[in-house]
Amino acid sequence: MRQINSRLSGATIKHYSTTFLLVGSMASSAQVRAFGEVYHANSSYDAIKQSMIAEFALAYQDIPTALHNYTVLAIKSNSTAVKQRALNIALDHNDLQAALDIATHWVVQEPEDVPALFYLSHIALKAHEYELAAETLDKILNIDPNADLEQILAGISPESTEDRDFLIRALRTSKENHNPSILVLIAGLEAQNGQLNEALTTINHALKKRPKATGYILMKANLLTAIGNEVETLKWYEKSSQKHRSNMEVRLAEAKYLIKINQSELALTKLEDILKKWPKAEEPLFIAGLTSIDLEQYEKAEKYLVELRYSAQYQNEAYYYLAVNAERKEHFETAKAYYRLVDGSLYTVSRRNMVNIFAQQEKLNDALRFLTQERVNYPQHASFLYLAQADILKRMNNKKAAIRLLDEAVKNLPDDPELIYAEVLLLDPFQERDKLDKLLKNLLIIEPNSPTYLNAYAYTLALQNHRLDEARTYVEHALEFAPEQASILDTLGYICFLQNDFVTATAVLKQAYELSGSSKIGVRYARSIYMQGDLPEFSRVLQQLKQKHPNDPQLDQLSTLLLPQQIKKS
Repeated sequence: MRQINSRLSGATIKHYSTTFLLVGSMASSAQVRAFGEVYHANSSYDAIKQSMIAEFALAYQDIPTALHNYTVLAIKSNSTAVKQRALNIALDHNDLQAALDIATHWVVQEPEDVPALFYLSHIALKAHEYELAAETLDKILNIDPNADLEQILAGISPESTEDRDFLIRALRTSKENHNPSILVLIAGLEAQNGQLNEALTTINHALKKRPKATGYILMKANLLTAIGNEVETLKWYEKSSQKHRSNMEVRLAEAKYLIKINQSELALTKLEDILKKWPKAEEPLFIAGLTSIDLEQYEKAEKYLVELRYSAQYQNEAYYYLAVNAERKEHFETAKAYYRLVDGSLYTVSRRNMVNIFAQQEKLNDALRFLTQERVNYPQHASFLYLAQADILKRMNNKKAAIRLLDEAVKNLPDDPELIYAEVLLLDPFQERDKLDKLLKNLLIIEPNSPTYLNAYAYTLALQNHRLDEARTYVEHALEFAPEQASILDTLGYICFLQNDFVTATAVLKQAYELSGSSKIGVRYARSIYMQGDLPEFSRVLQQLKQKHPNDPQLDQLSTLLLPQQIKKS
């Protein structure tokens, strides 16, 4: 059987040669007309010329011409590559009818070509032609009773319950409805519809015919888990692991499930048994290492993770968790040495952990020097490293040095909003008004619709009691993107308060306080009520604030706004 084209898994196959395209590039582009006007290649043209016309049409986004010519070629040609190219173009441009026509003609020409049948069934499902899909699946299974059909449904399972029910009925009435490959498709569709018990019954039928199929074994386990039957799930994993001792995937799934239900000690025992049979298997080594750390069995963890130092898949994770393991043992220099070796997606968290170790050791100057060298070694992480250094300088109460560093960072990386925002947060809104205004404007040039940056600008102007109408425009724009963010509502309430719009301020600050519970916002809310002259409501809200925040000194100041008789009543 020919290998099935990987288009079924979403990849686009291009089976035309560089030479072909070079030849085509020398032809006149005049053969391709304006977009939307289909140029019908003369039937006397040979396949190469017709393909060239189609490829030029694609280059000029004239999809109708390209698709028409490739469809004609696919129907007339015996070339599998041409048919696949035609199908790819049709599918890429979501022309399901053209794809269905091409696949149907392919199957008519080669009725026992399994890749062609796979294509047809996949496209039929995508086009919601469920009876055609079921009929095509029957043909596949007549040719190869053991064909794996699951990839046909990958990524295109019917979205609605009604469509899934229709497909289930079509599969159940098909000639091969007792074939385990059909049964597992039905079970998957039933599970998606929430018919978990029916799906379990269906997969049990499939398992009677194919008891060794890993996918079927794991599907049953997943269904039992979804039903919530922990006892039966454990029994099934135990039985399957014992029965299929040479199936690492099944045995590993059992260990993972045990970890999930907090039976880590038993899981580690199972993992150790797996590693006796497959001592170099990377996934069991990795999971055993992490489980050992969780169980505080640090020597075991190191033994397993050290084996993965040269793994193409797990190297960075191994170094990271070796560092975590060493840190748990309070072997801090060893931990730092391992953290230094971490790259990839764990780079930033590993360096943060290193900085924390430096801080515990009271060696923040060493941390600064280390991060400076890291900027040389890892320029792609310069933004993160600048921010980490600025944070250390803030911890050291050296705000001026942090600002100087961020000035340098913004100069080197002028389009990095995080660096600009970090400096914004450090600048004094009164003493450095012009610089702050410039940075905030740059932020909004880079990300004009960021609610965080819009709110920052609005709040800065509010603190300065400056350009309040502009500030209100910014914060209202921010609320369009984050309508229930308490900090943005607080800014709007504060601006409205400064504009003497106490009605709006009260409504907005009430919403902000209910979302956040912040005493600072609560105080603003109470002040806005007071400014409306509603003293009974002010007194009630003040008492609520005192109950929730009894030690907040701001509330004592609010109490002075009450008249003596109101204080006695409260």
